[in-house]
Formats: sequence, C-alpha cells, structure tokens
Amino acid sequence: MGATMTLPSPATSFLEEATNLLGQRGLTSDPELVETWLTDWRGRYTGRALAMASPASTAQLAALVKLCAAHRVPIVPQGGNSGMAGGATPDDSGNALLLSLRRMDRIRAIDRDAGQVVCEAGVILQHLHEAADEAGMRFALTLGGKGSATIGGLVSTNAGGTQVLRHGTMRAQVLGLEAVLANGEVFDALTPLKKDNRGFDLKQLLIGSEGTLGIVTAATLRLLPASNGRVTAWTGLAAITDARALLRRVERDLGEALEGFEVVPAHCLDSVLAHQPAARAPLAGRHHWNALIECVSSSADSSDLRDKLETSLAAAMEEGLLDDAAIAANERQAEDFWHLRDSISAAERALGPAMQHDISVPVEKMPEFILAASPLIEAAFPGTQAVAFGHLGDGNVHFHVLAPAAAVRGEWEEAEGKAVSARVHDLVCEWGGSISAEHGIGQMKVDELARLHDPVALSLMRSVKQALDPDGLLNPGKLIAADPTACT
Repeated sequence: MGATMTLPSPATSFLEEATNLLGQRGLTSDPELVETWLTDWRGRYTGRALAMASPASTAQLAALVKLCAAHRVPIVPQGGNSGMAGGATPDDSGNALLLSLRRMDRIRAIDRDAGQVVCEAGVILQHLHEAADEAGMRFALTLGGKGSATIGGLVSTNAGGTQVLRHGTMRAQVLGLEAVLANGEVFDALTPLKKDNRGFDLKQLLIGSEGTLGIVTAATLRLLPASNGRVTAWTGLAAITDARALLRRVERDLGEALEGFEVVPAHCLDSVLAHQPAARAPLAGRHHWNALIECVSSSADSSDLRDKLETSLAAAMEEGLLDDAAIAANERQAEDFWHLRDSISAAERALGPAMQHDISVPVEKMPEFILAASPLIEAAFPGTQAVAFGHLGDGNVHFHVLAPAAAVRGEWEEAEGKAVSARVHDLVCEWGGSISAEHGIGQMKVDELARLHDPVALSLMRSVKQALDPDGLLNPGKLIAADPTACT
C-alpha cells in the first residue's frame, strides 16, 4: 500500500466509524498486514485499498455494508485469494475497502440424517472436507487449491473442480444461502426446501455473481455418505481422441461410480516432474496423453469396483484405446496420482510467462477443438506452445499458451499475450463454447465478455446489477463492464 498518507476528511470519518464498529482486529490499514492480500494468486494484478475489514459475523458485515453505502465506499470481497481471474483484487485507486471473510469461518451445523452442512463463507474447503469426514460424510467438490479456497469464494465463482463429472459445480451443492446485499440488508435463504415456487430462485442469482450482487456470508451445502472405497488409475494414451473413447467406455462399464476423468498431456507431466524432483511418473514409458480416472463406491469393500475398472481398462487396451495403465495399490498411491494432476498449474507457471484460458466446448467436440486450435495458435504466434489439460469429461480444459523462450514476464502478457487470448476466445466462441468454464470472469475477462457474449444476456446482467447495486459499490470493475461501449 506504500507509505502512510494523510487521508481526506471523508475517508478519515469512514475509517473512524468502521473501527468503532469492527474494533482494532476487524479493521486495519497497516501495510504489512494488508499488502499480502493486494495481489492475486497468479501475481498478475496488484491494487491498493483504503483498509482491510475483517468482520466476525453476518450482523457486523451488514452494519459495515450500510456504513460503506452511506459513505459511498466501494467494497471488494475476498475469501482465500486463490481465484484465477483477479476477481478479489482491488483496483489501484486506493478508494475501495478490501473485505476479508476469513474470520467468518464457523461450521454452524452438520445434519447427517439430512445430508446437509451449514457453514460460513470463510470456511476453508479442506476444513469442510475434514469436518464432513469426522461426521461420516463427504462434501463432493474438490480442487487443487482446497487448502486456501473458501466456501464464500467457491459459491461466488460457482467453482468446479475434479468431481463435476458426477456431482456438478458448486451451484449443484448449494441448498440454501445467506448474503448481505448492497444496502446492508441480509438475504436469508439458508433453509433448504425440496419444492418452493415463490417466484425467482434468488440464491441461484447470487451463485456465480462474483460478489457483484451481494456478499455471501453462509451456505447450506449438500453432503453425501462417505465413500468407503475408491479406485484410481493412471493411463497412457496415444491421442486425445482415444481419451474421449476411453471416457465413454468407462462410463458404460462403471456407470455412476465414475467420478473423475482428467487428461494430462506429456508436456504437463514432464513439467511437474521437473518442478518436483521427488515426484515419480506413474507409468514406465512416456505417452503423448495421460488420463487420470477415479471411481468411487459407497461399499466398504472396493474389490468389486477394482475388478470392474480392471476389466474395463483391459477391454480398452484390446481395442487400442490405451497403451498402458496403472491402478493405485493404496490410498497413498492414489493421492500421489492426484498430486501430479493438482501440481500442473504451479509447474507450468514456473516455466515462465503464459496465457491461461479456462474454456469449455461441448464434451464431444473437445478433442477436435484441441487438435484444431493448438496448431492455429502456435502458427499465429511463433514460438508459443499450446497446452491443454483438465476435465475432459466436463468439456472443460485449461488451455494454456506458453510464451516464447525469450519473453519477459509481465511484458509479454500485456502485449502479445492479450492478442493470444483474444484469438483463443474467438476460436472457443466459433466452436459454441464459453470463455470461462469454472474460474469466473473477474477483471481478467471483463472486456472479453463484453466483446463476445450475447448482447441480450449482457443487457439482462447489467439490469440486474443496476437493480441490486445501483451505486456500483460491490466489487466494481469485475464481471460486468460498467460502460457497455467500453469494449467493442
């Protein structure tokens, strides 16, 4: 935040009132405490903030939002600061209040019989997993950043992860919601109802809105019985089209037991192995493509599930769909397989500058999209390398374009990198896909959404924003471009 400056009188008045409301622990302008949270996880965006607020309850937050509304102070909500689109980073004006939800981290209730948990926005995903496990249940959404991602952030971005194939995105996990609106009112819809036809489902409007319509404070989430048995396999394949055929075969053979199907190209596995010398390749040979498969059983005895997967993979090998396969012998080996997959983003980032694209196209088109788009991008931008990995079963891959060897981090992204992303997004739209499958729009893709999204949908989104946040104080500059003519 830089050196301490003499604040204008309105800001001084606001900070005094906010300190009286939240106490010294709940509000700070100390650069050493705030600065860490002013840069996004990828290191692409850095902003400034008037101060950082850390309310301890929904009531405190509601009072704070009313205070912000009275003083016209913008609010930038933040969970674990692990987002991939700069959605929780303030701009460089220094006028906004950075709002941390991390103190609101209580798990209010777990109901095993109902299969539900009520938890606050600041609960870390891994802690929810642990609490559910202690209760003999599980929360069926996970991702690589589970040690830092918070429930509020996951709801606000409608996060996906590696179990969407069977269980859906965060939207499918939310049974009820509590949020503070722009005027400080509390929207309380935490009680889940199987049937409720009282007009719009307003909680669904808030899910995925990235803090631009309201600030999520708590959620009632769906829990499932603990999976007592799982079988995880790593397979080596010659082509991405073979991976799709393998996916369909395992779906037919295993049915709903198939919970995850991730594709990893040789380049990504090589990067992880180089980045983490202690890691080991699951298979003896090097394969152009790899598929990580996970099947889950509610039975304590997973031997039948293992037999079914072995039979399915053996049949696939006879059909020429895969070259080799290894089924994890125990939980440790299964976790090692997943660690390789979860380490890709960090390993790729260590290689140098890159433009990362979180895109989706229809599942049946994804292999052909990768095969068509990769050479087009590499030809249009000499020296780059296109790498796609991730959730093939969901029609969602992370399409990274690595910069040429001599590129300077920070400079290349702002110059050629933007042109790269525009071309990737053009191709995605030509294939009937989405420029954001699970990471959200944030500030990274605001201009691209305005350029490429359906004008009717954009108009509706702006109308909703105007109705719920007429002063534009909630997470300004994110998701929806303030000026419809700003991007053409």
